[in-house]
Amino acid sequence: MMNFITPIFSAALPEIFILCMTSMILLIDVSLKERYQMVTYLLVQFTLIATFLLAVAQYREYPHPIITFDGSYIVDKLAILTKLFVLVTSFFAFIYARQYIKDRGILRGEYYTLGLFAVMGMLIMASAYSFLTIYLGLELLSLSLYAMVALQKESAIATEAAMKYFVMGALASGLLLYGISMLYGATGSIEILTIGNMLQNSLHQQNVVVILSLIFILSGLLFKLGAVPFHMWVPDVYAGAPTSVTLFIASAPKIAAFCVTMRILVQALPTCSVTWSSILIVVALLSMFSGNLLAIAQTNIKRMLAYSSIAHIGYTLLGIIAGPGSTTGYSAAMFYITTYVIVAAGAFAIIAVLSKQGIELDQLEDYRGLNARNPWLAFMMLLLMFSMAGVPPTVGFFAKLGLLEALVEAHYVWLAALALLFAIIGAYYYLRIVMLMYFEEPRDVSLATHIVIAPGIMTAITLNGVVALVLGLFPSTLIDLCRISLY
Repeated sequence: MMNFITPIFSAALPEIFILCMTSMILLIDVSLKERYQMVTYLLVQFTLIATFLLAVAQYREYPHPIITFDGSYIVDKLAILTKLFVLVTSFFAFIYARQYIKDRGILRGEYYTLGLFAVMGMLIMASAYSFLTIYLGLELLSLSLYAMVALQKESAIATEAAMKYFVMGALASGLLLYGISMLYGATGSIEILTIGNMLQNSLHQQNVVVILSLIFILSGLLFKLGAVPFHMWVPDVYAGAPTSVTLFIASAPKIAAFCVTMRILVQALPTCSVTWSSILIVVALLSMFSGNLLAIAQTNIKRMLAYSSIAHIGYTLLGIIAGPGSTTGYSAAMFYITTYVIVAAGAFAIIAVLSKQGIELDQLEDYRGLNARNPWLAFMMLLLMFSMAGVPPTVGFFAKLGLLEALVEAHYVWLAALALLFAIIGAYYYLRIVMLMYFEEPRDVSLATHIVIAPGIMTAITLNGVVALVLGLFPSTLIDLCRISLY
């Protein structure tokens, strides 16, 4: 006879609310006339704000972790903080996307509802505490993103990018599922907590099977993060997708994927830390090397930022590598990925607002003389590029410094030295954009005109750039939040 324990439904209130609102928005949007399309946008932003407030309430309501839904769902500081970051980033992503998708005739209702389904997938991933829940959240996110990439139907490049993303994403999902099935065979469970406890007691009896399952699971996770050698989709999708979609893919999903990686490696497979640390060292080095080197050769700014994102994932992995041997490794990794997402969202937002109807200003040459055309926008881009390069006093400097300190504390001095070398190499292509904006003249006369941007979007971009600077000057609050959520 089985005992049924009633789940704590309030623990999943943000996900339940966003599901109900998304379903309602989908029905409302179908019946709206063209001139009332603004209603859909307002409802979507209201949904994100209300969900954010529900997550904030959970932060106070659940000071200690609770596990419910038969062990498949957890509410702890890591889950709630991840949700808050995802919701804030998505809120700004939709602000930046609004004018872009309107100019290009991209289906607005479909864009927003798919975006909300993707956000719901990320929220599920943040609280997932069994491999089944992780997979469901991951697939809800992935399927939404595949469709979003292909929304610009008349664009052959976007359609090709969506097909590549879909095929390679299906392969990564297969690898992940195969690894999960092997781990289930070794432990008889798919729950994170149960697997962690069982492996603590019987690791030596199923060592080979567990290690093989770890390799397959890591392959699926590294694809979602966009790390070498599963990075092939990143430049094609970033460059081929509409910039508003690229902005969304480059931001919030990275945080959710990081959270899932922490759950699996640190909470389910801590006994395999020596193995997964060794694998991640190779992946991190290859990601930093390939990402920085290939970014230098790019003339398209979206492809350049795509390769740079591969390098940044490599830096993030350094914190996870240092985690078992240092007191700050995991929190340094979370701080790094969070601040990178803030900066990347701002950079892609500037690319989106500069692109006029029918014209994509995504070549490096298009940024020549931007300071003369719009000094404030050029200054915001300068702050964001400095942060990505790790130039003080921006937040990117402190994020990289935290990772290097964690590596040294964990006795990976040689890895810290290599990471520093790659960071110096990477600074070149970021500073090249700054040089073009401030020290070059536009070659095309049509690009020499003054740029006018809507006040709302300009305010959002300003906030994004200022946050990159303020968090660099006062990083302690965010660092403490990251530390609390992971220790």
